[in-house]
Amino acid sequence: MAAPQLSLSSHAHVLGVTASLSGKAWRWRGGNMELGGESIQGLEHSILDQLLLTRGVAKDDLARHARPTLRDFLPDPSTFRDMDAAAARLADAVTSGERVTIYGDYDVDGATSAALLVELLRQLGHDAGYYIPDRLLEGYGPSGEALVRLGEAGSSLIVTVDCGAMAHEALAMAKRAGVDVIVVDHHKCAPELPEAAALVNPNRLDESDLGAAHGHLAAVGVAFLLAVALVRTLRGRGWFAQRREPDLISLLDLVALGTVADVAALHGLNRAFVAQGLKVLARRERIGMAALIDASRINRAPQASDLGFALGPRINAGGRIGESTLGVRLLTTTDAEEARAIAIQLSQLNEERRAIEAEVQEAAEAQLAGQHNMAVQVLAGHGWHPGVIGIVAGRIKEKTGKPAIVIALDEAQGKGSGRSISGVDLGAAIIAAREAGLLVAGGGHAMAAGLTIESGRLADFAGFLDERLARDVERARTGAAMLLDLALAPGGLAPELVETLEAAGPYGVGWPAPRIAVGPVRIVKADIVGKDHLRLIASGSEGRSFKAIAFRAAETEMAQTLLHRSAGRRFHLAGRARIDDWGNRPAAELQLEDAAFAD
Repeated sequence: MAAPQLSLSSHAHVLGVTASLSGKAWRWRGGNMELGGESIQGLEHSILDQLLLTRGVAKDDLARHARPTLRDFLPDPSTFRDMDAAAARLADAVTSGERVTIYGDYDVDGATSAALLVELLRQLGHDAGYYIPDRLLEGYGPSGEALVRLGEAGSSLIVTVDCGAMAHEALAMAKRAGVDVIVVDHHKCAPELPEAAALVNPNRLDESDLGAAHGHLAAVGVAFLLAVALVRTLRGRGWFAQRREPDLISLLDLVALGTVADVAALHGLNRAFVAQGLKVLARRERIGMAALIDASRINRAPQASDLGFALGPRINAGGRIGESTLGVRLLTTTDAEEARAIAIQLSQLNEERRAIEAEVQEAAEAQLAGQHNMAVQVLAGHGWHPGVIGIVAGRIKEKTGKPAIVIALDEAQGKGSGRSISGVDLGAAIIAAREAGLLVAGGGHAMAAGLTIESGRLADFAGFLDERLARDVERARTGAAMLLDLALAPGGLAPELVETLEAAGPYGVGWPAPRIAVGPVRIVKADIVGKDHLRLIASGSEGRSFKAIAFRAAETEMAQTLLHRSAGRRFHLAGRARIDDWGNRPAAELQLEDAAFAD
């Protein structure tokens, strides 16, 4: 078999496709790699190296990235501003027996961050409490009233996780009440920071270059760095002379779940977090996590995709439409029966969430026709459940290829959540809109943001975003293409190939899963399964066939063409290879994303 053909050019069209059935040009992600045979034997290292190179890894750094470990990627926590102060203040609380409360956000990142610090302090012999605000009644971030109440109940130290970076008034109230607050966050900050005993956030505007290089961390990653710093501080004080040190590695399952579910970029330290966290997950040592895996009907070692599509949504369902504390309760319980009951409850809430989400999405999509000229889709409606607007915004973004903001309105105000596209910093635009007086509150990061707005300001807000982001959106959309890593004949789509591709994982935002092109093929069978999924059986000229499925694609031009115009035509198919283990023997199939005529 011929070796992969490597090219210095990333601009050549893959298989000559300049306009696919979805209207995209197919281009190489980096140097091209075309496999002409039916086996990858002997090429595993070449393929792995190429995948790493096209994801930005330098040639002399391939070994470190091929097997990402904390030893190779973990920075000195003292690199970050206020980290030493935060560790020292928390160490004081541990050694003196102060009452500590962890105040977390209601999403997966907040739940895992809170659970991590609660578990860490438990291993240190300190029983910390936790507080998760109700999404509907209290909204995002710490409220001054809640902080003061926690102080009055005896907590002299509160640690906010995944929130607090913009809570100026709330933290000022806590300080006046004599309550110390440590902020552990990752959201964008304003130039003026709130008053806190310490504020650890790699996205502080005054962060050092070394710290800012880790601005892609989820809050749970920052919380883990604080855990490392706290243990080091206590070690320096001789706290472990007659005590066992905490098992920090055991916390990595929480870090992996929060990182993937928060859609944090999986490169550098985050990729090491997830790679090692998946190993911890496979050991099933955390009772709540094992119950969640079982409730998700995952009967193998969890993969990174399971964190984002099975485990994460269940934790999120509690904060979105159920009880906000369910996630932390599940992840910190030591009672197997309680864990099982909570996991089942979260699965039921997740099903309810899906039904609610479908209703809101249908209503939001009905507004798209009137906004086809807008750079950002701003969709709003009364009665929309605030717990699903972020998910719907993500769906609208995928459907339109533009940033989308979905707003749930009540009588006077609306709560909104936005999702962006690569190359368009939505979080910065939301902060600018807030500073311009168009929003009551708002913040976020490049790919996701949240806001509160007065109903009468919707048109002005939409206009502001259109003016500010139109050029960025146009540039991002104009440069959009289907980026591929590998092209092969149908016979080459085999389990061995999938295993080789997986070796460069874990994959996620910022470290995209390999996308392959397979062809030419003829469509043997095409039909719709479920509500709107396209299912195919494709076959090459040598007679080898494989399955392909395109999720939520039934109404797309690609699906309709493959369903009704496939007779006698040959196609190239593009997507992600995965293992289909339903049969007696594992087989490779294609998660279809695009297709093009081959002749």
